[in-house]
Amino acid sequence: MTQRTISIESPYFLRVETLEGGLDLPAVFGNNNPLALEIGCGTGHFILERATQQPETNFLAIDIYNKGCWKTCKKLDAKPLSNVRVMRIEARYLLSEGLAPDMLAAIYINCPDPWPKKRHRQRRLVNRSFLQTLWHYLQPDGDFYFSTDFYDYAVEVAEIMARLSGYKNQLANTFAHELPGYPLSKYMQRFQQIGKPLYFIHQRRDPELPRRTLPFPKFQRGFRVRWPKSEHG
Repeated sequence: MTQRTISIESPYFLRVETLEGGLDLPAVFGNNNPLALEIGCGTGHFILERATQQPETNFLAIDIYNKGCWKTCKKLDAKPLSNVRVMRIEARYLLSEGLAPDMLAAIYINCPDPWPKKRHRQRRLVNRSFLQTLWHYLQPDGDFYFSTDFYDYAVEVAEIMARLSGYKNQLANTFAHELPGYPLSKYMQRFQQIGKPLYFIHQRRDPELPRRTLPFPKFQRGFRVRWPKSEHG
């Protein structure tokens, strides 16, 4: 049965049409502060906490699921934060159509779908190609954060980043089980409460590696980029 699409009328919700001509930060946020991106905002707990910690940074929280965007906007309606906007969109489409290279001060990806079955691993969002793509959109010295509750996913991402030019590990080890001051989503909190470990990766774009040294990504059109007009809300 098809799930009903919930109309989102919140002032914090951006429609896909906002990206026409590229994301205009002053028009959207009323300022030109640094922009951070959360890919997969879930129900919004993390982004509200992080945006409260960093009021001088603008945050764009995206998800492909209508219900998650709706719940995130409901939280923002109840606790207004002028530095957060929400969009229902696929990450690669946002990058290719709405953002410019060197535009992001930080990228957060918290507990994406791990696709745990071996035959499905190729469906994981965070792979070599995607990490190289994100590198082009980070500012020099821009931060990349990744977390997962799957050990093999953490190892896979850490090993890719160790071999990938352009990133510098910011942790004492390959990954950590906690980051001081880093907000935890409700999902992440549940795992900690039952004693399951989380794995955090924190890398930074190497400012000494010019962007021209890595090939700019060619976007494949096989990913979901648009929905019928009835689902834009």
